[in-house]
Amino acid sequence: MSTEQYPIYIKNMVCPRCITAVKNVLINLDLPFHQIALGKVDLIHALNEFQRLQLEKDLNILGFELLESGKSILISKIKTLIIDQIHHTDSPLGENYSSFISQNLYHEYSYLSRLFSSVEGITIEKFISKQKIEKVKELLFYNELSLSEIAFQLDYSSVSYLSTQFKKETGMTTTEFKSIHKPVHKNIDSI
Repeated sequence: MSTEQYPIYIKNMVCPRCITAVKNVLINLDLPFHQIALGKVDLIHALNEFQRLQLEKDLNILGFELLESGKSILISKIKTLIIDQIHHTDSPLGENYSSFISQNLYHEYSYLSRLFSSVEGITIEKFISKQKIEKVKELLFYNELSLSEIAFQLDYSSVSYLSTQFKKETGMTTTEFKSIHKPVHKNIDSI
């Protein structure tokens, strides 16, 4: 079996279900791969033009995009690092995001920040903030952690700062959000 890898990068892969969807596309197109991660697939063989076009078409149908340019790939990697840290890791980062991103992508943060803002129209910090608020909503919805535990897990300096950011982003307090979005549990007898 070949150990050579041919990486391709895919935009909009944000969760384990995305990995499964991309895996199914690759299997359907008979494109063997070594591994699939958020935003990246290591193929066993390089794609010919027909395979690339077919893969691009099938990915687009599912809401994904095959990335071509180095800058697009870099932006996708920034997003993947942030999403993976916020949504798929239960421990706090332990360092600031600028260092984390810079060290993982081997570029100066100032360059990455300018690139991201110029292409995405928002700063990396705003993207991080939006992702954190989405995670806070999820954690509040399931009501398994206290607000202090959520603040700690997501690296907020305090519960008060988390609450301020939440209100600024959503227009409601965490308490209002919880009262509106209570999970509905049916009594076992009524099922």
